[in-house]
Amino acid sequence: KEVAKQAADIVLLDDNFGSIVKAVKWGRNVYDNIRRFLQFQLTVNVVAVVTAFLTATIIRESPLTAVQMLWVNLIMDSFASLALATEPPTDELLNRKPHSRHDYLISK
Repeated sequence: KEVAKQAADIVLLDDNFGSIVKAVKWGRNVYDNIRRFLQFQLTVNVVAVVTAFLTATIIRESPLTAVQMLWVNLIMDSFASLALATEPPTDELLNRKPHSRHDYLISK
């Protein structure tokens, strides 16, 4: 019995199917939140780089100093991660098909 527990990916300790449903719901929610956060970060950082590059090219001066850019990133990352990480799972997550193992985290 212990060997089976150690070899298993998931161990159900309370013999309750509701635990599996809850775990699937939370797992899909975490996956979706990670996708949203990565998409947000990619968008924000691409815009910041393009803005800094264009203004440095046109005006010949950086719009923000390195320390100011670090503060902007710190604040944006903190609030974005809090907003996206605290989103509770919904029952709609159980109605959709599971993601393929080969799906990308960031897609169109």
